[in-house]
Amino acid sequence: MKEIKAIIQPFVLTRVVEALKEIEGLPGVTVSDVRGFGRARAAGALAPVIDEGIEYVKKAKLEIVVPDHLVGPVLKVIVEKAHTGKAGDGKIFVYPVSDVVKIRSGERGEDAI
Repeated sequence: MKEIKAIIQPFVLTRVVEALKEIEGLPGVTVSDVRGFGRARAAGALAPVIDEGIEYVKKAKLEIVVPDHLVGPVLKVIVEKAHTGKAGDGKIFVYPVSDVVKIRSGERGEDAI
């Protein structure tokens, strides 16, 4: 199992999630509104968020835990649908997941996702 975290532009979120929903067997997606900055330190951002004098850029974060065989299809969808070719398109991180526990049923592992 892997956890995929993607930080993307908020304006591409809908098209990314709509495409992810088409992947058969996708367990689900968690979406958060986040803020941060990359190498440019939010310089030139169209709508920066300023908190205590620090400039941030609004982003959307997707968190998805999938069986190993779905990692490729999920990455492909995110890259294709989030790509604009401009700075700030985002990043995708893939982490190993050692266990998952479904709180309601007590199921573990892939059965829990």
